[in-house]
Amino acid sequence: MNKIILNYILVIFITIFFSACASKDIKKIELSQININEKLADDNFMNQEYEAHKLLEKHFSPWKQTEVSYSYLEAIWGLNYKLREVYLENYRKASLSWFEKQEINANFENYNTLKKKAITLKNTNVRVLPTNQPMFFKPTKPGEGFPFDYNQNSLLKINSPIIVSHLSKDKAWAYAQASSFGGWISTKDIAFVDKDFTNEFQTNDYFIATKEKFPLYENGFREYIKVGTIFPKKDDKYIVAKKVQNQKAKISLIDIKNEEVSAFPIKYNTKNRIKIAKQLLNEPYGWGGVLNNRDCSSFTKDFFAPFGKYLKRNSKGQTKNGLYKDMSKLSNEQKKLFLMKHGVPFSTLVYLKGHIMLYVGIKDNEPLVMHNVWSVKLKDSNGNEYRHIIGKATITPLDMGRELKNFDEDKSILKKIQGLVIL
Repeated sequence: MNKIILNYILVIFITIFFSACASKDIKKIELSQININEKLADDNFMNQEYEAHKLLEKHFSPWKQTEVSYSYLEAIWGLNYKLREVYLENYRKASLSWFEKQEINANFENYNTLKKKAITLKNTNVRVLPTNQPMFFKPTKPGEGFPFDYNQNSLLKINSPIIVSHLSKDKAWAYAQASSFGGWISTKDIAFVDKDFTNEFQTNDYFIATKEKFPLYENGFREYIKVGTIFPKKDDKYIVAKKVQNQKAKISLIDIKNEEVSAFPIKYNTKNRIKIAKQLLNEPYGWGGVLNNRDCSSFTKDFFAPFGKYLKRNSKGQTKNGLYKDMSKLSNEQKKLFLMKHGVPFSTLVYLKGHIMLYVGIKDNEPLVMHNVWSVKLKDSNGNEYRHIIGKATITPLDMGRELKNFDEDKSILKKIQGLVIL
């Protein structure tokens, strides 16, 4: 089956899938046909074997370190939130004594003294400060409050290698570094590894989750697995870590259904792009991975992971994962034309401050992007700003929400686009 037919199948899939899922107040994108003269996805834009090797090297890099690599000042950056107006879960302002309590418990005087390698036992939140309490900026302001918990740094998947700097004073938290980010992880969610464990875990035969949020069992329920989770394979079983005495990790062999994982990396073709997109699209928005969901940059990161392509964790970092082309000085119409001329569907990212999107192609001379997005900014007749909540992964034009009443073009995604990244 040739590339044009495969791309046509992709368009039909998106038409059916999104016509059922589109937000009622956002104009539906009906992709019922494709102009074969328009630029198509490039199945060979990367050397998958080479990229997959780099991704695995990055994934296991914490086990090759002797200590957390951040400087002391980089590690304690979160303590600076005490200089800002921060509100807690009851929407009351955090007191200076609350911050002092977190700072004492953070125990940074013992930074990089433990230096032990470990592994995550479940999908776990990585926090800025060693507490599960959220931190909000003015929660009554549009675009603040839930889900924007500024104490949520990211979400780390089960089976992730980490290196631990030290524990909090109450020993409930470990300050750790993973492959792409670091922060505070609950000690309940990790186990410490030794050389025998890491040697047995690294089988050089890896599979990756290609189904979203399927249940994993190991003597009972363990976790809902996210696309992009890596599992070493041994014979006909898959490896996860379990915790034994003294918080030590031990190899556990489990069964996973064939339709839930695939040999890593999966082939970068139209069939598999459909497969991964179908799993990720329509997922609720999750700032920093809150509630086991994705934000914009974890969406793009996890879309490419099954194909072996590594992307950094945040939107700004992902601009360094390819050739960046500046669009900041262009008009809105020029930005559309620039993207259609230079962008390659499914291998080009579109960047604006705090947000990242995947360019997927053209419909009716409009470039389309796939992204996990929280809201559209609107402004009423009195000039008051408010939000139309989308709150999920979807496909939109660059000027998303233009058909809504009170659409604010000056605050639109299109207006704020800074550039594109050709991967």
